[in-house]
Amino acid sequence: MASKIPTINFSQFLNGDPETRLVISKSIVQAFRTYGFVSLTGHPVPLSEVSGAFKWTKLFFDLPSEVKSLAPHPPGFLHHRGYSHPGLEKVSNLTRGTDTDSSLSQTRGIPDIKESYEIGSEHYLEQPNIWIPQDVLPGFQEFMTKFYWNLAEFSAEIAKALALGIGLDDENYFEKFFTGHHNQLRLLHYPEVDASILEEGKGVRVSAHRDWGAFTLLFQDDCGGLEVESPNKPGEFFKVEPDEGACLVNIADLMARWSNDYLRSTSHRVGLPPLQDRYTSDGGKRTTRARYSIPYFVTTTPESVIECLHPFTDEAHPAKYPPITQWDYSKSKSSMQYS
Repeated sequence: MASKIPTINFSQFLNGDPETRLVISKSIVQAFRTYGFVSLTGHPVPLSEVSGAFKWTKLFFDLPSEVKSLAPHPPGFLHHRGYSHPGLEKVSNLTRGTDTDSSLSQTRGIPDIKESYEIGSEHYLEQPNIWIPQDVLPGFQEFMTKFYWNLAEFSAEIAKALALGIGLDDENYFEKFFTGHHNQLRLLHYPEVDASILEEGKGVRVSAHRDWGAFTLLFQDDCGGLEVESPNKPGEFFKVEPDEGACLVNIADLMARWSNDYLRSTSHRVGLPPLQDRYTSDGGKRTTRARYSIPYFVTTTPESVIECLHPFTDEAHPAKYPPITQWDYSKSKSSMQYS
């Protein structure tokens, strides 16, 4: 099996007749079944807007540390907003209640060399946004708020395609679970770093992990470095080349649980960029390129109960997972990422 994420023109779903929409939906689901990922071109987010998002992202991370820290990520893991400095967060597959504190301590011993900024809905009062002062970066808050809701509209169309593709009678089945208010827009910066730190395992960009919402939209710059676990060779990863005009979409844990693993939540990581782009020269010191990416994590309302859907369970295929609320599952994962 070739390890290459399928590319699908999503405009054929958005603008197609019912028969075409069904064909595209099934193609998307097949990609999710095999790889857990699909690359969507023809999506409704203009390239100029994506480029603008990267421009603002770079402007933010170029600010001095003391300025970025005017919007600090609060202590703990329950309020996931604002700026996280390098080393604050550690992404992994660990789950509270399953993995031990010693596993967490060992995992955090190899830090993620990245910084991030988290943005949510302005109407999610339990997790209010933490913005840097308006006069520091005028226009940043306005742009990112609009971008957040444009991605919410995009994700609602993907949810319709999922419902059709897995054989549910109503393409709006998931609508009641996804209000858009509980998603998370993340701006990510992987700073230049001495290549030997990554090569010798003293640090990583992001360790192998699965996302723990429903699904994720991802835009990445031209640096490269994203790697996805092979569907037929567990433990081996293949590189995903950046595509400026595409949005990568991947299934996360909650959607995998909903479908009784009919849809695949796949481990992925960020490693060294491709060899030809691997180093820049700085007085003889080998340094990796900086990398920027923008994931948008789509999830349900906190009280939503995620339980295996009937089309995927029968006597021969019993439910693999007990029902769980989004809130409880999210806590079990996020509590292991922030100390």
